Order: sequence, then structure tokens, then C-alpha cells
Amino acid sequence: MRLPVIALAAGLALQAHAQQPVVAEAPLRAHLSLLADDLFEGRGTGQRGGDLTVRYLETQAAVLGLKPLADGTYRQLVKAEGTKLLPDSFARFSADNGKILTPATGPEILLGTMSGKEDLSIDAPLVFVGYGAVAPEENWDDYKGQDMKGKILVMMVNDPQPTAEEPNRFAGKAYTYYGRWMYKYEEALRQGAAGALLIHTTPSASYDWSVPATSFGHERFHLAGSGNQLEGWLQEDTARALFAASGFDLDALRAQAERRDFRPVDLKLKMHAQIKSKVRQIEQYNVVGIVPGTDAKLKSEAVVYSAHWDHLGIDENKQGDNIWNGAIDNGSGVAALLAMAQAAVQHPAKRTQVFLWPAGEETGFLGSSAYIRNPAWPLEKTSADLNLDSMNFIGKTRDIGVAGAERSSLYDAAAVVAKKMGLKLAPSIPDLSGAYFRADHFSFAKAGVPAFNVGSAVFSGDGYFDFIKDQDKSRARLVAFKQDYHQPSDEYHADWDLSGMVQQAQFTLNLGYEVANAPKMQTWKAGDAFGKVKR
Repeated sequence: MRLPVIALAAGLALQAHAQQPVVAEAPLRAHLSLLADDLFEGRGTGQRGGDLTVRYLETQAAVLGLKPLADGTYRQLVKAEGTKLLPDSFARFSADNGKILTPATGPEILLGTMSGKEDLSIDAPLVFVGYGAVAPEENWDDYKGQDMKGKILVMMVNDPQPTAEEPNRFAGKAYTYYGRWMYKYEEALRQGAAGALLIHTTPSASYDWSVPATSFGHERFHLAGSGNQLEGWLQEDTARALFAASGFDLDALRAQAERRDFRPVDLKLKMHAQIKSKVRQIEQYNVVGIVPGTDAKLKSEAVVYSAHWDHLGIDENKQGDNIWNGAIDNGSGVAALLAMAQAAVQHPAKRTQVFLWPAGEETGFLGSSAYIRNPAWPLEKTSADLNLDSMNFIGKTRDIGVAGAERSSLYDAAAVVAKKMGLKLAPSIPDLSGAYFRADHFSFAKAGVPAFNVGSAVFSGDGYFDFIKDQDKSRARLVAFKQDYHQPSDEYHADWDLSGMVQQAQFTLNLGYEVANAPKMQTWKAGDAFGKVKR
């Protein structure tokens, strides 16, 4: 009788193993190599490459067996407005003392509009508003009740800095959402201002001038029906010259802006801007596929996996290589999500699993913001969002990046999954670049859904090179990617070791199952909820 027992035990073990969804490298690599190919033209928002990408993703969703939305399609409409600055746009500044400055558009000042107007003329006074933050929980208000209607607000990026007396104000050395460029523009709109100019420094923004310059050089998008008349950036030297022209010292005003009693400063400058743009209305799409849950009660709740499909597309005016292929950012996440979905459809979880490929992340979270406005699954029934963006192309690691997970119970769930996989959670480090606020998961976080971007130890951990064969080559590639970020050189290479990308995708899927099969929904830790969704 021992043989049947052994055979039965072996059969049960194999059955149990079969129930574990396994992410395969072959489909991941195939999807990545194709999505990053020139054929997809950089997957640009509002471009043919974007349309091709949506068509590819919805076809793959159907092939994999993901269930469509209620209307029978995998598409979720995102209505957006695209604006491309034309070459004869300019800004001129005149001081009350008669001095006139005309900084060069591109190298010294960046200009754009979200007004929807093709020919816009702006004449408005400039007001320095420090960090431009209104943060009641920090007892901080840079506006002090002053009327900002019709004015151009000049702001610093980043947050008010910690002091010896208050080492933890605005999260200490870490970034908060108040420091992000996106918040600055949002607040200017709430204040009724004519627009906002952000003062750029590489340390405060955490990236050099080329990043906003590339963004403003391309067509920019926003959800239809909202936006500032003027949005832009000033090079630090340009800002310094403007302030000096009317008798102000930039550094002195910066120092004042570090105090709670700071009040807006009339810069005694007027801005005349002629902004000529090509404006068009577009319909873009998120792609959504669903794996229904199996539990009679819990299937009404869901876990979302997300990875934005867009990149920067084609720039017809650029000489040479003018396709921003976006292999790592974010062809990697798109391909990983497809490979994860292929595994998930074979092994449904107790809760429903929603696979979301948002549009327009590079242009300000358009797709994820649209999803939040009209979710495929009720937000109060969404346990978590696990996002993938710019994944590991170096090789297997010993730890996994979970920055931001500590804000919610997701950190504990991640620790359980990491232990099962023989991984460690990468050490927590201060978020000096505002990374938590720079990916699609933050749209969910703002709406109250626990969420974070599942990172890679390549970018957030240490000691990972112990697993990698050609360490020197891998280190060189990792360093080179910093130059490839948001450049045409972010291209796929057939000799990439994708074992680490598969590992990262597997961890994310395993974490999704931990969340999807848990007795309760995920929750924020005290004092760290971003939204007001009732859970």
C-alpha cells in the first residue's frame, strides 16, 4: 500500500505546485522586444505608435483570456487635449525701473499653456510665492490669503527644508507631494493665477534641465477641461537675472521662503508672453483586463496591477534618431504585466485581479487620473494598486525595492512574500527625489487606495551584483541608463539578462496574490492616508 500513498502524495505536491502562477521569461522578452521596436514609434500619446500599442494590448488581453469591461471591450476612454509649442513663442520681462530681459525659449526658459488656446497673449505681474505650498498639517501657507488672480507665480521646487528645531518638517530630507512640479501647477490653478514658473536647480528637482526641456519640447497633454494659461520653468541663472533686474536677490528671497511667516513678494516685474501652440483634442485609451475572483464574497473586491504603456513617441523636428523607444521606461513594465496576466488567468485568486495599462503617464498621469475618475472597479472595493515602471534589466538580485510600501499594510504583506522567495526587502532610504509621487500608483494613493511602485534592488538596494556574472558590464549599463532616461537611446538590447526582471514581476504577482487572498483589505498606516475613500 505504500506505493499508492507515495504516488498520491507526489500528485498532491505537483497539484499544489501547479497552483502557483509562474511568470515566464520568454513571453516577457518577446513583448518587450516588440513594444520597444521602432515599429511602435515610441508609443507616443496621440500618435500612431500609441494607437498601435493600444491595439496590441487589447488583442493580447483577449488572447490571454482576460475578461473585458462591462461594455465588452478592453478600452477605457481618456479624453485629452494636446498642445505643442510653436517656434515663434516668446516671453519678455520688464521691470518697473525700465530694464527689459528676453530669455531664450528652450535654453533659459520653458513655456507652455494648458488653456486650449492656439494664440495666447499674457500680460501679468510676477509674484514670488516661495514653495507655493498650502499644507495645513504642517501649519504652512505660502499665500497668506493674498489674491493671486491674474498673476504669474514664481516658485521653488522641492519642499521647505528641515531645520535644527524641526528636523522632520515636510518629511525631513525626503520629498513630499508639495515639492513636486505637478502639485505646484495644481495649486496655481486653485489660486486662480494666470500661471506658474518654476525655478529649476538640479538638486531641488532631482534631475537636470534636459528632463523638463524634453517634456516641453514635445507635445504636452492634460485631461480635457482643466489647465493653467501659462506653465513653465526658469533656469536658475535666468531667475537670478530677473530678480536682480528689479533689485531683488534670489538667495535672500529663498532664505525668507524657508520661514512660516514668509509672505508673497511682488517682484516689480511684468511678463509679456506670446504663446503660439498647435492644439488638438484626442481620445486615448487605457487598456483594462480582468481575472474574476473565485470567493463568493471576496470577488467583489480587487487588487490592481498597473504599468503605463506610453513613452515620448516621435519628434519629427529632431535630426537623427528621433524615436523615443522607451524600452525600460516603460516597455519593461508593460511586457511584465502581460507575462503576469498570462500566469494569473490560469490560477484565479479569491479577490478579482485587474490588469491596467494606463495611457499618458509621461504627460502627467492622464490615464491613471482618468481611471480614478471612472474606475473599472469601485475604489472603496480596491484593496491595493501594485505598479511597475522601469524594471530591472541587469540580473537577479538578493533584495527587492518596496519604497512607499511602509505607508500601508502592504509593507507587511511584502515582507511575507519576500521571505517565501528568499529575498530581503531593500533598506528604507529617504525619498530625496520624490520618487513615490512620480508614477501612476500615486493617482491611486491620492484617492485613498494603498499603493506603491514595486522597485528593483538594482535601483534601490545593495549587494545585488553578487548574483550577476559580468559585473563590470552590468555596472556600466546601469550607469549608462541614467543618460538613456527619457532619451532616444532607451532601446532594447537582445543580450539583456532579464532574470531580474522576471524575478521582479514574480514578486509583484506573488504580492498581488497575498493581497488578493488575504482575509481583509489593505489599509493605510495612521497618519499616512492620502485620500478619503471609505474602506
